[in-house]
Amino acid sequence: MQTDSGLVQIENGVQLTGRRYWRSLEELAGTPQFRAWVEKEFPGGVELLSGASRRNVLKLMAASFGLAGLTACRRPVERILPFSKGVEDFVHGRPLFYATAMSRAGAGVGLLVEVNEGRPTKIEGNPLHPFSQGAAGTFEQASILSLYDPDRLRTPRLEGRPVGWQEIESWLAEQFNRAHLGSGAGLRFLSEPISSPVLAGLRDHVLKTFPQAKWIEYEALAAGDGIYGPGIVPLYSFDEADVVVSLDCDFLGLDSATTLPLKQWARRRQQGVPHVEAAGHGGTMSRLYVVEAQYSVTGAAADHRLRMRSSDIAELAVNLQAAVEGRSTGSGAENRWIAAVARDLLAHKGRALVVAGPRQPAAVHAAALAMNQALGALGRTVRFVQNPFRKNSRPCLEQIRQLSGEMARGEVAALVILGGNPAFTAPADCEFEANLKRLPVSLYLGYELDETAAASKAVIPEAHYLESWGDVCAPDGSVTIQQPMIEPLFGGKTATELVAALTAYPERRAYDIVRKFWEPKLGGEKGWRKALHDGVIADTHWAAAQPSVQAGPAGSRSSSGLEVNFLPSANLWDGRWANNAWLQELPEPMTKLTWDNAALISPSTAKKYGLTQGDFIAIERAGRRLEIPVLIQPGHADESISVALGYGRQVCGRVGRGVGFNAYVIRTSEAFTFATDASIRRTGGRHQLVQTQEHHTMVEPMTGATRPLARQVTLEEYIRQPHAVKEMAETPELFSIYEHPADYSRGYQWGMAIDLNACVGCNACIVACQAENNIPVVGKEQVARGREMLWLRLDRYYIGDEVEPEAIQQPIPCMQCENAPCENVCPVGATAHSPEGLNDMAYNRCVGTRYCSNNCPYKVRRFNFLNWHRNTEELQKMVFNPEVTVRMRGIMEKCTYCVQRIQEVKIQAKAEGRRAIRDGEILTACQQTCPAEAIVFGNINDPNSRVAKLKKQERNYSMLEELNTTPRTTYLARLKNPNPELAGAVQEVRHG
Repeated sequence: MQTDSGLVQIENGVQLTGRRYWRSLEELAGTPQFRAWVEKEFPGGVELLSGASRRNVLKLMAASFGLAGLTACRRPVERILPFSKGVEDFVHGRPLFYATAMSRAGAGVGLLVEVNEGRPTKIEGNPLHPFSQGAAGTFEQASILSLYDPDRLRTPRLEGRPVGWQEIESWLAEQFNRAHLGSGAGLRFLSEPISSPVLAGLRDHVLKTFPQAKWIEYEALAAGDGIYGPGIVPLYSFDEADVVVSLDCDFLGLDSATTLPLKQWARRRQQGVPHVEAAGHGGTMSRLYVVEAQYSVTGAAADHRLRMRSSDIAELAVNLQAAVEGRSTGSGAENRWIAAVARDLLAHKGRALVVAGPRQPAAVHAAALAMNQALGALGRTVRFVQNPFRKNSRPCLEQIRQLSGEMARGEVAALVILGGNPAFTAPADCEFEANLKRLPVSLYLGYELDETAAASKAVIPEAHYLESWGDVCAPDGSVTIQQPMIEPLFGGKTATELVAALTAYPERRAYDIVRKFWEPKLGGEKGWRKALHDGVIADTHWAAAQPSVQAGPAGSRSSSGLEVNFLPSANLWDGRWANNAWLQELPEPMTKLTWDNAALISPSTAKKYGLTQGDFIAIERAGRRLEIPVLIQPGHADESISVALGYGRQVCGRVGRGVGFNAYVIRTSEAFTFATDASIRRTGGRHQLVQTQEHHTMVEPMTGATRPLARQVTLEEYIRQPHAVKEMAETPELFSIYEHPADYSRGYQWGMAIDLNACVGCNACIVACQAENNIPVVGKEQVARGREMLWLRLDRYYIGDEVEPEAIQQPIPCMQCENAPCENVCPVGATAHSPEGLNDMAYNRCVGTRYCSNNCPYKVRRFNFLNWHRNTEELQKMVFNPEVTVRMRGIMEKCTYCVQRIQEVKIQAKAEGRRAIRDGEILTACQQTCPAEAIVFGNINDPNSRVAKLKKQERNYSMLEELNTTPRTTYLARLKNPNPELAGAVQEVRHG
């Protein structure tokens, strides 16, 4: 056993780490090292050693080890409040849930964190937070794994070497004393966009203490910040819109900092579905038009999608504005498309919405704003608020360029970088990393040893947000107090603590700073406790603002040169999640690519340049070069390339180092979002791109017949013929091989319904399942062999030709078949049917024959060929859910409908003396986190349950029903709401 001082008890004595052994405790008690340790651990305890007795030595050691045991769970010293009612004192096995928030892209998302015996294990959305409403995205959920990352910075670093806290504090006192800095003429602070009122207050304190200092904000993916005015933020209400036009805005995916837009849009689509009894009366489903270059999840959900180069969208936006305002747009297929969309928008005045993507220039945003004004959308489907913390009127890009220029000219004496990784993410022409290395004093608060840490003089470990006290604002200004779930594992500091220490702020601990700031505003202790409990402070919204866009001419289309689009990664964002194995192995929503990024091009472009999938190409622009493999993406715009940022990290932990290709090397400040001056050439090399789905269509290659796995019909067709979904497949007369079929008419019978009309394939359910069920990561090589372990997969199918395909997403868990083919062939009875209709797995009986997997028509079983948990470090084991077995090698695994959650609720109901479980009381992990609320689970024997009602709808169908497996998981077909005017119009735009 070992204490912080390095004292280790061994079998025949005691050892001081790295030193000699002692034959007896009495001999050890006489050493100065031991006496110094006693004085440190127990002030005044040296007196007990006066007799140097074995009894006294053991007393001190036992007390030390006992204290170590008490603090092993590492709960924060300050008082935090659970979201749910806390259990009296502490009961082992009973988790607590605490409210907190995570910041991403300058916006806060309210979360609930499940804490088991002092360690956070699962992240979910806070149902009381206005921008999460119980949902959580992939990044929020996977952040729990980063908390236990063994490659985190554990100690401060100075001049590239690890040092102790005392040495780094001495260095800080020497370099950042007020007498040395004076008025701060050469002092700079660099942070990500501030969404914390407390940090904003500290920034004001810095600029007051050092009047000539500057505070710069930079976000690598904040391309559209300040476009409506300094600090003016648009807020959209997609649930209020009948018609939505998206101009290169992936609002259902990466262009939204929270899950609220997806939740709003999905609710609006679900509310517009006519039920069986109202099928003849029509629905009020919204309609979505999308114009984009790459194929996004928003484009896949669209009723009409027009693929177009990003650089050409500005001209289309201006023409659409002219049509909405009643001006002529000319003739031609594209203008007929524009005229039809404009008429649809005008027909829904007051309930229409036009959104422009952050990668588009100001001209597109100006056109969108003008259209929203003409359509009466302002104040209804879109409103604007003023972020009071954006003191700087210049966009992030201009600020980082100016800072880099000052660094190059020697005008910066000391630079403090608070998070982010600007040495990796800054525009290539800024040469930020090289300029940073030349600074005499540079201090970086970082989470890991990354590119910025390697270039800085001093580095301080940053505390994870689950270890931190702080505050964060949602996009509308709603504030959440961040509570730490665990004491900092490696003594990391927060940005508030570092800034306070550097500027002689009265308070130094984050807890004291945050509480002193907020408690008076909340009315004292009672208000403070309520804010911690609820996870959101009421009435903290930002004030309304009046937007204005300063836009130049839209420009004309370029007929020469390839376009390169720089996109955030659905897995790594801007690169900060590179060392997160869950996200690296998570299939990208549209390409299903894992452990890599690639240059996405259209089939026509690939044919033109003689490229096949996996070919290496060199993308050259502005004298810079990127070598990257090609991935052919159906539905992508021609003469356009899309590349995900964040890959190709070279200074990183063991998971993300060298994975993918760094697109930042060709991203410059004048082409921050897309470039039109690129050229490509084939280099001759090839690279293995691993996709978890290789079949992209439901058409059988041998017969040419369509197998309707994921079904969709138009709204008009469904209203006219409600049985259209059922009639998409012929179901022969079925019989059962069982002589005495089980009686499922009594008791609890669990089932699930998945609404394809709401699901967009965002991947949140996959990460939730992985976190809940301790599912391991296997790596690129094993995924390439088809050995991925994810229990839930999201299939994406293309419908139509590869040039202009539609796309549909379909989650595939275990179907929990009543006539389960897997059960018949298991020689040891490891898989069996429960009385409640679950297809159970007895892991300790499985011998790994894999007969069940061969017999499963849905291919939802996973076999762990290797012991994936074998090399898991002790720190990483803290993420495991204690309610779920950690499987060893040779076991077949699969979805269990989160049976542990079912049992937990049944036990709770029994303890409360209830005979029945309430509908909605049991939420599977995938259902709980789904932003679209597309997954519904419950008792199908309860006619009033939501799942039973959904299964009665005419849209409900069973996948591969003709096999007579009788699955408990069924689907509700997707309904599309196309504009009748635009039948075949997309093909006309392309070919007419």
